[in-house]
Amino acid sequence: MQNPVFGALCATLLGLAAGPALSHATLEKSEAAAGAAYRAVIRIGHGCDGQTTHTLRVELPEGFYNAKPMPKPGWTLETVKGAYARPFDNHGTQMTEGTREVVWSGGALQDDWYDEFVIRGTVGADVAPGTVLYFPTVQECAEGKADWTDVSGSKEVPNPAPGLTVTAGKADHGHGHSHGHGHGPDAQAAAAGGPVVLGDLALSGGFSRATPPGAPVAGGFLTIANGGDEDRLVAAHADFAGRTEIHEMAMEGEVMRMRELPDGLAIPAGATVELKPGGYHLMFMELKQPLVEGETVNVTLSFEKAGEVSLPLAVGPRNAGAQKGGGHGGH
Repeated sequence: MQNPVFGALCATLLGLAAGPALSHATLEKSEAAAGAAYRAVIRIGHGCDGQTTHTLRVELPEGFYNAKPMPKPGWTLETVKGAYARPFDNHGTQMTEGTREVVWSGGALQDDWYDEFVIRGTVGADVAPGTVLYFPTVQECAEGKADWTDVSGSKEVPNPAPGLTVTAGKADHGHGHSHGHGHGPDAQAAAAGGPVVLGDLALSGGFSRATPPGAPVAGGFLTIANGGDEDRLVAAHADFAGRTEIHEMAMEGEVMRMRELPDGLAIPAGATVELKPGGYHLMFMELKQPLVEGETVNVTLSFEKAGEVSLPLAVGPRNAGAQKGGGHGGH
């Protein structure tokens, strides 16, 4: 028969053991590869000595580039820009400055509530493996604050800053801003009909559709086979478009509707995900030029774990890949 006193004592001891870890501001994922996209999910599990948190400030480290915070309903979002210590090559464009601090304010996160604050960016390709990038975080309340700003790396301090340990980028990423973003043998193989291999991912069948002159948008399609752990397609970039988004088309009742996937597209472990007309797809917006049938265009895809790679898309006719009930308005 279980002793209730012993059980209660164990529960108390376990609670005490877990307490310090839960009380700190921490990152959901504490490792990321150099050169890879990274979602800094900062977890907040309490207030300032019992008070409600109304503001959260996060300072971004050197080596974390092209940062974009996620808005939160009920909170005001502000960013502070500043110069980078070292320029960042963003798909051929030199970035000398960017977001250095993110502030969410005007909220009401009670002491007994939990929430997450998200910033997406890229770990610099030249950040040495083993480097810890710290995200000093400050919670502000009506009468006081809780600061998680110690960047010494000591486990004994009461206020450690959330830290991200950088690991070596995979050699087969084709990433690294000095290596052409994957414009290598894998990309050439894809152009010849073979798959692009990025770690455990195999990307194949990339295509787009020809557009008429003046068309503002186009779609991008491909198949992603994942032979390893779960990953996520978090961003895409194409030189021929002002911006590129990851979209989904799905039936709502009897109406086909399109929406952006702000958190990206999950690629489950051991699964194959198809981006196709009428379903998941890339959306090239603010086109800078028409897409011409018979030509090939390149898109850079950023995965949360695998990193970045360039994939050629064969431009087919305007109805390429058409299927009943699908399509993106002909794009």
